This record gives sequence, structure tokens and C-alpha cells, in this order.
Amino acid sequence: MGIDGDASGPPRRQFGEEGGRLSYGGYLRLPELLAQQQPQSQAPDELLFITIHQVYELWFKLLLHELEGAREAMFAGELWKARQLFKRVHAVERVLIEQVEVLETMTPQDFMEFRAKLAPASGFQSVQFRELEFLSGLRDERYLGSFRHVSDEELARLRRRLAEPTLWDAYLTALSQRGLPVSDDEIMTSLLAVARNRGSYDDLWQLAEDLLTHDETAALWRMRHVQMVERQIGTKSGTGGSTGAPYLRGRARLHYFPLLWELRAWL
Repeated sequence: MGIDGDASGPPRRQFGEEGGRLSYGGYLRLPELLAQQQPQSQAPDELLFITIHQVYELWFKLLLHELEGAREAMFAGELWKARQLFKRVHAVERVLIEQVEVLETMTPQDFMEFRAKLAPASGFQSVQFRELEFLSGLRDERYLGSFRHVSDEELARLRRRLAEPTLWDAYLTALSQRGLPVSDDEIMTSLLAVARNRGSYDDLWQLAEDLLTHDETAALWRMRHVQMVERQIGTKSGTGGSTGAPYLRGRARLHYFPLLWELRAWL
């Protein structure tokens, strides 16, 4: 008997139009997806603005998924798997940086046609972006007060991110599983041991480099973002009430893993 067929005929096709089980648009839920872009004005460039930010949120969703996987792989001692996932994370983050260029095709004059419609909405209120920061190690409970318009479910997600282990916690676990001490007083000694003994700890060194690349590309995106904001609105305040570009520029200097940067001075 043929696979998925009868004894007398050829097997039935599983792909192509003959299958008829699932369509491209149905699988991707395109009618629902493409109905989510709803401009609040008649300005031609508002569709660009909405599309770019919705795409960012989709990338953020994927990054959270992959970083959670990398964290769990580190806890499980599967460093090869964590490194594979970080490779994907880095690729997505490079796309985030390049995506800013698309938004910059909008002139300041074009943006001003609909900017007033946005208040008090702001990228400052992106729950997923704040989740990425919390998961990566930039945990600050004060930000919860900025999310007055989010759902209870979203607020619960943020609180969970504040309480759960970070990527750095997972890396420290990977170090301890190899017999390296990870107390506050001993962690730099362990990092130096990893850096200076690549023969024994190269997988841990490469994983630390993956963390650092995640840190670096996130910082590059924040800096590219602030440059775009300055190009669009100069020193105006943000629609969410922040100081705008000055606030963003201050955050561009933050690090997820400061000890990995400090390590360079000790080598």
C-alpha cells in the first residue's frame, strides 16, 4: 500500500493545491494581520509609521522567545544550543538597526502632519521592549509606574520578568556547573579564568562573547533610534511625556552585562 493512499493507486499528494488543507493567508492569518494598521489621520506617512512599529513588536516577540530559549539552554548546560539561539538573536537585532533607515524616509514635516494624534502613546510604553530589558538584566521596578494604560495581563508579565532569572543569572549557572565560583567577590576571578584558559573554557568564553554581542547590538539600536528621533523632532519632548532624545541618549550608554565590559580592563 502506498503512503497515505490505497493499494491500487499512487500515494495522495501532501503538498500543493491538491492538499487543500491550509492556505498561505490562512496560516499567517493575513486578513487579521493586515486589518491592524488603522491610521488616525489622513497623513500619507502614518501607515509607514504604524507598520514599522508593529513590525518591531513582532521582532520583539521573537527575541523574547529566543532569549528565553537561550536562558533555559544555559541553565541546562546546553551551551551549544544557547549559542545557536544567540546567533539568531544577533541577526534579528541587526535587522532592527537597519529598519530605522526605512522610518527615516519620512521627513519631519511629514511626521508633524500626524504626530499630535499620537499623544500620549509612545514607544516608551512598549511592554515587550521593557520585557527584553528586564530579561537581559536591566531591571527597574520604577518603570511599572509608566504603564498606566496596559492590561492587567501585560502588567503581570512585567512583574514576572522582574522576578524571574536573567540571562546573566543563567550564565553564572553555566560557570558554576563547571566548578567556577560565582559569588560577588569571586566572579571577576572566574571570568578571568575563562578568558585566560581558552583550552578548557572556550565554550564559556564564546558564550560570554554572545552575551556581549547581544548587549552591543541592543546599544547600537538604542543609539540609532535616538539619532532618528533627533532627526525627526530635535529636542522636543516625547509624546509619552519623556524628555525625548535626551532621555533616549542617556539610556544608550547602559549595559546589560557591565562585568563583561569591565573584564577587558583586566586582561
